[in-house]
Amino acid sequence: MASSVALKLTCMVVMCMVVGAPIAQAITCGQVATYVSPCISYLRTGGTVPGTCCSGVRSLNSAAATTADRQATCRCLVTAASNLPGLNPTLISSLPSACGVSLPFKISSSTNCNNIK
Repeated sequence: MASSVALKLTCMVVMCMVVGAPIAQAITCGQVATYVSPCISYLRTGGTVPGTCCSGVRSLNSAAATTADRQATCRCLVTAASNLPGLNPTLISSLPSACGVSLPFKISSSTNCNNIK
């Protein structure tokens, strides 16, 4: 009888842990901005890509590990590319390769982020 109660209690605790577990959220635009902010000057004027910029691009690529993360990152980058004044679209789209990173999407204002897997 006692083992039956203990088993039921254990099952109840496990169910509460599963139901109450926090859902992982996709990466935020604030996080994306932190990673790519060292790139802004380069994306406006060109020249040599700063090491801190490429470090941020590589870190962002690593952080965007899930489909939800990649789609959220894409949305943030597309919005930034459209809304930040003075950014060079050619430099934006070539930044990942300039930093040795392969992205599953092109960064441009016309990118459909919902298609990213």
